[in-house]
Amino acid sequence: MDHPLIDLINQKIAEAEAKGDFDNLSGVGKPLPREDDPENALLNRLIKENGGMPEFVSLSRELEKLRAELRETADRTRRTEIMKEMSMMDARIEVARKAYR
Repeated sequence: MDHPLIDLINQKIAEAEAKGDFDNLSGVGKPLPREDDPENALLNRLIKENGGMPEFVSLSRELEKLRAELRETADRTRRTEIMKEMSMMDARIEVARKAYR
């Protein structure tokens, strides 16, 4: 089943070709760069270009904050809670790393 906008998309592409919008593009005649994950290449590029980061990176930063809090906390109960959070965070980071690959 075609996308409902396929005719409009094809029309816009044909108009751009007729106007020469695709002439003299950088990289013309060169092979496309190799992608390790071609299915998600566009998504990964957009995330990177817009300052996004993989989930495991943001989780690692949260883990660093927990480690800093642990170093500064003397309360045993709070230290125990922080260590539990750190353990869960480690597990989440590992899952996110595997999902990212």
